[in-house]
Amino acid sequence: MKIEWYPGHMAKAKRQITEVMPKIDVVIEVLDARLPFSSANPMLEKLRGNKPCIKVLNKSDLADSKVTSAWVKYFDQQAGVKALPIDSRKRSAAAQIPKLCRRLVPHRGVPGKTLRAMVIGIPNVGKSTLINTLAGKKIARVGDKPAITTCPQQIDLRNGIHLADTPGLLWPDIRNQKSAYRLAASGAIGEGGMDYPSVALFAAEYLVKHYPGQLARRYDLTELPDNASELIELIGRRRGCLAAGGGVDRLRASELFLRELRAGLIGPVSLEMPGEDVEQEDLP
Repeated sequence: MKIEWYPGHMAKAKRQITEVMPKIDVVIEVLDARLPFSSANPMLEKLRGNKPCIKVLNKSDLADSKVTSAWVKYFDQQAGVKALPIDSRKRSAAAQIPKLCRRLVPHRGVPGKTLRAMVIGIPNVGKSTLINTLAGKKIARVGDKPAITTCPQQIDLRNGIHLADTPGLLWPDIRNQKSAYRLAASGAIGEGGMDYPSVALFAAEYLVKHYPGQLARRYDLTELPDNASELIELIGRRRGCLAAGGGVDRLRASELFLRELRAGLIGPVSLEMPGEDVEQEDLP
C-alpha cells in the first residue's frame, strides 16, 4: 500500500513559513531521533536557505544512542548546522537550545536586538512539547497524534529570544516509500494514510535484522521466527489478539506491536542509519 498523507492545513503552513522566514535569525528543526533523515522535510531545507539551523534530535531516549551519535556527526559536517540530541520533556536538556542559538547568532539576543527563532518540523516530532518546556508553561497544544498545531504562534521566552511556532509540515508527495513507512511506524502519519498490518510488517522486518535481542526480551522468545509475518502472528497469540475461531487478529496484533514500538517498550531503537543509501530506497 502506498502511503500518502497531506492534510489541507499543511499547504497553508508552507505559505506561513515562507512569509515569516525572512525575519528569522535561526531555524530550529525538530526531528525524530529514531529517523532523522525521514523526519526531515526537504522542503524546509529550501525554505530556510543559508540561515543557521539547529537540528534537534528529539525523543533521543527512544533511539539507539550509538546510531544517534553517528547522526550528530553527520549533521555537524553540514555548513551552518548543529545537531542536538535531547528529550524535549526535560528542561535541562531543552535549556541547551537558547545557548546554542546565541552561539550561532552572536549579534542577536541582546538588549534591543531580539533573536528570532522559528521552530519547524513534520507532525508529531515533539515541537509543541519542546516549546512548552522552553517557555516553562503550557503554551502549545500537545498530543500523541499528528497535526495538533494548526495555527502559527509567537512566544516570548523573556530571555531575548522570540519563538515562532508553526504547524507540522509534511511534503505532499512522499516519493521515498521506505521513508513513508518509517514515518508511519513512528506515528508521524495519520491513521487515515496508513495500513497498520503492512507498516507493522515493515517495522518488524527491520527490527528482526537490527534488534533481534530486544525483540526476544520484550516478547519472551527463545528464538525469533523466520520472518516478520510469523513474528506478528506470534506476538498476537502471546498478547491475546485473537479473532473468532481462535485465529490471530492481524490488525489488533499490528496495532499493539506499533504502539509498543512507539512507546519505547521494545527498547531504544533507530529505524535508519547514516551511510545507508536512504535517499534512493523505495519499496517494490
